[in-house]
Amino acid sequence: MKLIEEANKQAMARILEGEPKLIDIVPARDVLKGLKERMVLHAGPPITWDKMCGPMRGAVAGAIVFEGWASDLDAATELAASGGIEFHPNHHFGAVGPMTGMTTVSMPLFVVENTRFSNRAYCAINEGLGKVMRFGGNDASVLARLAWLRDVFGPVLAKAIRARGGIELKSIIARGLSMGDEMHQRNLACSSVFLREVGPSMARTSTDNAVLADCIAFIAQNDQFFLNIAMAMGKAMTDPAKGIRGSTVVTAMCRNGTDFGVRVSGLGDQWFTAPVEMPEGLYFAGYSEKDANPDMGDSAIVETIGLGGFAMAASPAVAGFIGAGAPSSAGNFTRAMGEITVGQNPEWTIAALDFAGVPTGIDVRLVVETGLAPIINTGIAHREPGIGQVGAGVVKAPMACFQQAVRAIAKDLGVS
Repeated sequence: MKLIEEANKQAMARILEGEPKLIDIVPARDVLKGLKERMVLHAGPPITWDKMCGPMRGAVAGAIVFEGWASDLDAATELAASGGIEFHPNHHFGAVGPMTGMTTVSMPLFVVENTRFSNRAYCAINEGLGKVMRFGGNDASVLARLAWLRDVFGPVLAKAIRARGGIELKSIIARGLSMGDEMHQRNLACSSVFLREVGPSMARTSTDNAVLADCIAFIAQNDQFFLNIAMAMGKAMTDPAKGIRGSTVVTAMCRNGTDFGVRVSGLGDQWFTAPVEMPEGLYFAGYSEKDANPDMGDSAIVETIGLGGFAMAASPAVAGFIGAGAPSSAGNFTRAMGEITVGQNPEWTIAALDFAGVPTGIDVRLVVETGLAPIINTGIAHREPGIGQVGAGVVKAPMACFQQAVRAIAKDLGVS
């Protein structure tokens, strides 16, 4: 249908023309319009407390204690269950968050501006490895790290970013792809390049050498640091593609541990949801699939711009790490995802595929026609609150979301 083809061409152009730039780190209350006290933003489509999975509930309780709305985890859980907390998706506030995706008023957020379209997107700072809130952690060590990010690290890095005039992100992605990253499970190269970009500015703007050393070490020791920046970048790039009537291009994919949600350009902010699937992958010593929670997180936004599972060919080591097969099979994932996308991104290329661009612009029609569901690289959380990450793997988006979206597009266009 010509209308759809033209609409998809326009949506794809808006995604590719985006010029994302990291410009600041700011407390959530200062940048998320409508965010208020006793409000918790979460990953995925809308969900109520009674339907939340274990790690999501654990993270919510931890966030409530962190903000001082309850004195301990038991009181926090009681407050959440009683209706004393408002829950909303990050996406409803222009933000994204990994795994549980907790965002509350005092948390510092990366600010990414798409200078081409003058829109912004936000994401919390990556907490690092080990027991963390994004995987449902909520003990004293988790809250102490969040406080350090808020009170020490965030201000130091924000000052350096502002003094540098911001950091262009597309070139970092291009270099990361050439160095073995796919920007979902492997962010080592991009995190290292980012540190190289911002490190001198941190040194020039810091007034305390000990604090500076701690902040640099935090980035250097966290291989996943860049993921959260890439997520805000992804949302900043896809948001301008929303609201193009007739377009079947996906502008958001996310999950909350219970439901998977998809948004499509031609239908604006409408959600199409289905039960989320279990990831398949490798588990840390002492854990197995019996311990795993269904998939969660807003991080699938990177797949909507051609990264993560769609760029697996750039990162063959990831295929083995997440249990997706031999490293030599990595290219098969990227080729398959090329069957369900509108085109390629010529700025982000993969050497192993003769410098073909990453497949970009998921088309819900092609997903339904081919039966190929988008592949998402993901971490695996323990199903019980407070334990954390137990593995990593891949997960398929549920086909029902895309079938619903196709029917809704057809109805909107008056096509039987």
